[in-house]
Amino acid sequence: MGEFVRLETRDGIGTIRLERPPMNALNTQVQEELRAAATAATADAGIRAVIVYGGEKVFAAGADIKEMAGMSYVDMAERAADLSSALGAIARIPKPVVAAITGYALGGGCELALACDWRVVAEDAKLGQPEIKLGIIPGAGGTQRLARLVGPARAKDLIMSGRMVDAQEALRIGLADRIAPAVEVYDTAVAMVRPYLDGPVQALRAAKLAVDGGLDMDLSSGLAWESQLFAALFATDDRREGMAAFVAKRKPDFTGR
Repeated sequence: MGEFVRLETRDGIGTIRLERPPMNALNTQVQEELRAAATAATADAGIRAVIVYGGEKVFAAGADIKEMAGMSYVDMAERAADLSSALGAIARIPKPVVAAITGYALGGGCELALACDWRVVAEDAKLGQPEIKLGIIPGAGGTQRLARLVGPARAKDLIMSGRMVDAQEALRIGLADRIAPAVEVYDTAVAMVRPYLDGPVQALRAAKLAVDGGLDMDLSSGLAWESQLFAALFATDDRREGMAAFVAKRKPDFTGR
């Protein structure tokens, strides 16, 4: 698809693969190629789930600091929204999305992982938001998604110290969902999404919208949002098939419609 980011499809799984040696640094081109890959994965009905993967050695070690070093406030004020929305495009993929993390997921790389629904982390991986050591803060969702995931106190610890966490700590605080040997990380991610491949597409989409959208609302508004999405599913073929299969005591044959 792009020079540094590819979308590969196999057996209903779309793999967004970063390939910018040596560390998959997220420069402007990579960010825009991630946006394009997310858009394509969203539009492709044959893709039922997505894995974001940087390869066997490294997920993404951060933004391209050499590119950023020469930018002024005016430059970054014009660029910051695009930076955030590029990773936001990953978060908005209306399908299950797993980050398969090897090596390092730091700075923008950690923010990319945070934009996914789940994170499979290699036993020797390191994750963190070290931007504070450069005199800045995370600017592509790190302060917001990390706090929602691990809580504000832990997020402040990681962001304000800039320290890295290993796989075991990441699992303990909720930053990782599963740990695997580095050579098994991708296959573990595949195993995580495989149960969704023949699931009810519209209901899976609604579940993700309900949870992610509700986090930005007060409880009353979130409950109303959930009710809307719940009722809308009664217009789908999969809802009829699911309930008919339940009554007939058979496995449902979902079509995604």
